[in-house]
Amino acid sequence: MNCHPHRSGEDNKFVVVHNGIITNYKDIKQFLMTKGFVFESETDTECIAKLIQHIRGQNVHYTFRQLVEQTMSQLEGAFACVFKSTLYPGECVATRKGSPLLVGIKAEGGLESDSIPVQFNLEDNPKSYLHGAVGDCPQSPAPRKKTSAMFRIDSDQTEEIHPCDGDAVEYFFASDASAIIEHTNRVIFLEDDDVASVKLGVLSIHRPNKEGELAREITTLKMEIQQIMKGNFSSFMQKEIFEQPESVVNTMRGRINFELEQVTLGGIKAYVPEIKRCRRLLMIACGTSYHSAIASRQLLEELTELPVMVDLASDFLDRSTPIFRDDVCFFISQSGETADTLGALRYCKSRGALIIGITNTVGSTICRESHSGVHINAGPEIGVASTKAYTSQVLCLIMFALVMCEDRISLQPRRSEIIQGLKQLPDMIGKVLELDDKVLTIAKELYEKRSLLIMGRGFNFATCLEGALKVKELTYMHSEGIQAGELKHGPLALVDSTVPILMILMRDHVFTKCMNALEQVTARDGKPILIIEEGDKETAKWSKHALEIPRSVDALQGILTVIPMQLLSYHLAVLRDCNVDCPRNLAKSVTVE
Repeated sequence: MNCHPHRSGEDNKFVVVHNGIITNYKDIKQFLMTKGFVFESETDTECIAKLIQHIRGQNVHYTFRQLVEQTMSQLEGAFACVFKSTLYPGECVATRKGSPLLVGIKAEGGLESDSIPVQFNLEDNPKSYLHGAVGDCPQSPAPRKKTSAMFRIDSDQTEEIHPCDGDAVEYFFASDASAIIEHTNRVIFLEDDDVASVKLGVLSIHRPNKEGELAREITTLKMEIQQIMKGNFSSFMQKEIFEQPESVVNTMRGRINFELEQVTLGGIKAYVPEIKRCRRLLMIACGTSYHSAIASRQLLEELTELPVMVDLASDFLDRSTPIFRDDVCFFISQSGETADTLGALRYCKSRGALIIGITNTVGSTICRESHSGVHINAGPEIGVASTKAYTSQVLCLIMFALVMCEDRISLQPRRSEIIQGLKQLPDMIGKVLELDDKVLTIAKELYEKRSLLIMGRGFNFATCLEGALKVKELTYMHSEGIQAGELKHGPLALVDSTVPILMILMRDHVFTKCMNALEQVTARDGKPILIIEEGDKETAKWSKHALEIPRSVDALQGILTVIPMQLLSYHLAVLRDCNVDCPRNLAKSVTVE
């Protein structure tokens, strides 16, 4: 009964599809029940359908769009909704607030970059906006590119935008571009409070206020259909794990000149002098993106010599953290729509901080609301559990650290070492992926266990957290990432011969301390699985299973050590008969708080 679309009643006068959450739905539901409405489900979405029918009963002269605007004004929370009605045949109305929503446009002829006007009220003067015609349009506010179709506002001021010359046109509403790429690569990203209305093939975009841009740009997606197909892989997640040699190359492409050892991040280039004068760096994110911030914090502190604060977006908002004008705040999100991260961004922006977005989605809300940013170029990520986006996020933050220290003579040897390590990184990732069969063997011994402890420190502590999150997401097992230095402060009590333990011991500056933790674990009859450096036979003797990782620069080891954890979580999920791409209770883009 909770599946979409939801209806206003048995007569199906109004139906709605909704992505998000309505925080005041209980109040609305109670009000509507006093008006005689009978609810068929427990979901908040049904309140929207019944509320719009109630408003229609009070305002029978309203247009469909006006009914949607009135309904939305009564809702609190984050939502994207698409409405249909038997009372308004041939019409579809969509709107958003806090949740992503885009409109795909598929026309008979090809379209080049253009925009569609936003209408505010009926008194506005009619305008023409060119999607293409043979000549210039005198009423356009700016010259337009030649394309195949013109969309105009009728002279009777109906504010409707028509395709000219009889071109057939289709519109698609979706929360993510990957859902419509098989139909069209031309999309409009709607802003909060936008109302998009399609009536008899005619598209118009409206707002209840005049805030924001006067037009919505039509964007051309560079995504290919093959990118959102599984190919020869059994799941999207497996495909995305094995795409990482290519995805890290795409992240670095055009940004690193390995011969000259130059690093250029075009999105933030103009702001680098301002960033170098800042008081501190703040990195704010959720989930896997938060772990990417932890993974790069140590190197950022080393190469920028600035204090680096890492915060979970939800906790950051709960604390009302002091933010200053000379702070630089990084907001990291694969989708660019994460609600808590977006809330923290707006909080910091209102206090005058410089905002830098790091996302994988062009045109996302975080992209649009940041002062500058870096697109990680990892390609579409369909699986709910993030894999290649994590490694690309870490890589972008490492490249930012390299940009920040390019004029520091004392740091040049370290900088050069890391750049050369980045050059070898794709090949090293390929070697790590060759461990897949070994990881499967380990997974077969672990998949019936109830818990998994993952221990490490230094650059690999983030790998422990991220690996534990992947195991929790995909396998529904309890898993915990433990800082090896904290072992004696409580976690050591969990260790015995029955608890599966995985430890990361790379030959870096904390190797001796990690070996001490290994000795403590084995002394309590622990039987850890080890992730070690290639050729480290001495450490391998401590365990029945040891996964050998190619030796790289210490700051890049976290990118390599996380891949066996991704493979392990994948194989555990398959062996436990779990849905790898769509774990229960989770969504790819967390658009509600």
